[in-house]
Amino acid sequence: MPVTPINSHEEFKQIINSGKPVVIDFWATWCGPCKAISPIFEKLSELAEFAGVGFYKVDVDAQPDISQEVGVRAMPTFTLFKDGNKVKDLVGANPQGLKLLLDAAKAQ
Repeated sequence: MPVTPINSHEEFKQIINSGKPVVIDFWATWCGPCKAISPIFEKLSELAEFAGVGFYKVDVDAQPDISQEVGVRAMPTFTLFKDGNKVKDLVGANPQGLKLLLDAAKAQ
């Protein structure tokens, strides 16, 4: 599944309450580490082993209400949601940590 941008708070609520595990990349255009890990997140989204996981991204500057609600304090932050609840998150551009977060997501 490709990484899909979330463009509104309403869309965010629908996605996290969809019943399937979703991982959201909270990023910013000015964030160097975000640009470094974004292609890795994109590649992981294409793997068959993560077909049951939704991949999304939120520009924290364009959607400040969402990032504030989630409690994002640094970028990038990857957050796993299931049934409307935050399950786990990862702060920083850490490819191994991201893979572990996605492994947790597919186990949901």
